[in-house]
Amino acid sequence: MTTQPRNIAFIGAGNMTQSIVGGMVASGYPKEKVFVSNPSPGKLEKMSIELGVTTSQDNAEVAKAADVIVLAVKPQLMADVCAALRDEVPGLDSKLIVTIAAGIRMEKYRQYLGDNIRMIRVMPNTPSLVGKGMSGLVADAYATADDKTCITEAFDGVGATLWVADEDELDILGAVAGSGPAYFFEFMASLQKAAVALGFDRDKARTMVQQTALGAAEMAIASDLELEELRKQVTSKGGSTAKGIEQYQAYDIDKISADAVKAAVQRNQEMAKLF
Repeated sequence: MTTQPRNIAFIGAGNMTQSIVGGMVASGYPKEKVFVSNPSPGKLEKMSIELGVTTSQDNAEVAKAADVIVLAVKPQLMADVCAALRDEVPGLDSKLIVTIAAGIRMEKYRQYLGDNIRMIRVMPNTPSLVGKGMSGLVADAYATADDKTCITEAFDGVGATLWVADEDELDILGAVAGSGPAYFFEFMASLQKAAVALGFDRDKARTMVQQTALGAAEMAIASDLELEELRKQVTSKGGSTAKGIEQYQAYDIDKISADAVKAAVQRNQEMAKLF
């Protein structure tokens, strides 16, 4: 850990918070510096017992103890949660505000919490739940280098992190990395169905597909080659793989992916206007 550990409060104890906090503690972050609040006690009790962090049903209580406040509630609840924090927690402009909620732009948080806050938006994806996440991060002009290092190290505990230049780029990252697991699951499900249609039972088909997906991902990570070059290495000219690839190319897989990402970016931009 390259920065002095700070007191970090998570407002909301959903699955993503549990994964992030679990990753932080497993990576050596001092558990006594982590605070979590949630309206209902069940999730808090689990985190207290399993991770040893401090918990409370009072958002203001943990926020007052924190140097960093991570807002991890649903977008539709964010305005009310922030209004309560602004009323009950003094000195918010001295604390780093981090949000993992989708769609809400930093300018809106300034309306919620005050013009003088310093802020980082993080967009983690669902593989963070198994420590293989891809988190996109963007900071406002007031966040310091130490702020960025602190949050990078926190989210490195659940996968990889990638800083982007602005919130428009974060929308694109969300359309690729945030939505991407669903695209891969859709493709994997289609391969499973194809195997079943040719005689495999569903369990064997799933084992075959998911291990192949895992192996391909690990090969991509281990190689410096372009992804298209890796594909070519697996595709012998005139062989069975080449025939299969011809079918994907006939349906213009590049256009399908481009259209999917553009549609997701557009929806991210629309959602920003809802809150």
